[in-house]
Amino acid sequence: MGSRLASVLYRLAGAGARPDDTPDVRLQKAVLTLTAVVVSVLATYWVVMYLALGLRLSAAIPFAYQVVSAIGLGHFLRTKDDQLFRSSQLLIMLLLPALLQWSVGGFVNSSGVMLWALVAPLGALLVEGPQRARAWFAAYLGLIVVLGIVDRPLSMTAPVIPSWLNILNFVMNFGGVSGVAYFLLSYFARERQMEHERSENLLLNILPGPIADRLKRDRSTIADRFPEATVLFADIVDFTVTTASLTPEATVAWLNELFSLFDSLSDRFGLEKIKTVGDAYMAVAGLPTPRVDHAEAAAEMALEIQRVLATRTTPDGRPLQMRIGLHTGPVVAGVIGTRKFVYDLWGDTVNTASRMESNGLPGAIQVTDDAYQRLKTRYLFERRGPIQVKGKGEMVTYVLTGKTVV
Repeated sequence: MGSRLASVLYRLAGAGARPDDTPDVRLQKAVLTLTAVVVSVLATYWVVMYLALGLRLSAAIPFAYQVVSAIGLGHFLRTKDDQLFRSSQLLIMLLLPALLQWSVGGFVNSSGVMLWALVAPLGALLVEGPQRARAWFAAYLGLIVVLGIVDRPLSMTAPVIPSWLNILNFVMNFGGVSGVAYFLLSYFARERQMEHERSENLLLNILPGPIADRLKRDRSTIADRFPEATVLFADIVDFTVTTASLTPEATVAWLNELFSLFDSLSDRFGLEKIKTVGDAYMAVAGLPTPRVDHAEAAAEMALEIQRVLATRTTPDGRPLQMRIGLHTGPVVAGVIGTRKFVYDLWGDTVNTASRMESNGLPGAIQVTDDAYQRLKTRYLFERRGPIQVKGKGEMVTYVLTGKTVV
């Protein structure tokens, strides 16, 4: 029952949001909606109690709040514009408790019902911000002063309320206001925390964890030189031909499925995905946290990519092949951008790894001599021989074919 009620309140809280609302606006609308609903439900107690005492005017005041809130909430949910609803809610939350206390006969006879007016500046603090909330809080304090001045004359003409009921009303007022305040603040804090976590996860999807932490601590330029890392490039063979007959949606869906699988392999073998460019996938081992076995990690991922591709086909049913290139050497890594961050690599090592892929053989893992020297004792290779590489001239390369049996 409790979880069902929470689910209903959660759906109701988001009913007034527009698709283009910012997270802060959505949260403010949700807090406003929940405040109106919760206070309206609690107002039923005062309507029934004062009617039972024969105090029709006093009962009409919380009932008026319920009616005005229902009309305002309906208009808000229909138009998604909370400006009128927000202003009316804050105003009646501030004034009606003062009128109710006046009608019942002062602080003691009303059991301090004016305390409910505190919900107005508290709500303003959450939905309008600290600066505007100060004016609402000042108005709240002003009303308390006025009610204090007129309290003695009001108490002389106050209706008789049984002492036990007066004490019960004190409990309801203090407990109700405290409960509403705690509920709203906890909801606000929880939603803010969830939004913070969503932002954190989004940042971690863009930047490596250690780099994201550095960026949050210091917005100065982030650039690091790594004396040794291994860069991996992988490119789909005949991608243009394969996707020529596909719709844009099908092309993106296919690439997303394939590269998401590569992302999981990057996590598994400890590589850092850098980016995708068209149908090419780029990752690096050995940064941002250095590791001595970076070449081995990149080789393991490359071999696993081949094993995975052996079980898959292109959308038109042909065998799926990729050219994969590896090179080991020094790189520079850093963050580019001020609003849209990109963690990228630079240096001859990156260019050479890219050349290993673009000059490679379909379905093969081509590596440079530098990578070969790091891996030759634990992995199997075939010498491809000297090849002409754009911008590099003649290079001796090797094809990684497997792992040695220990």
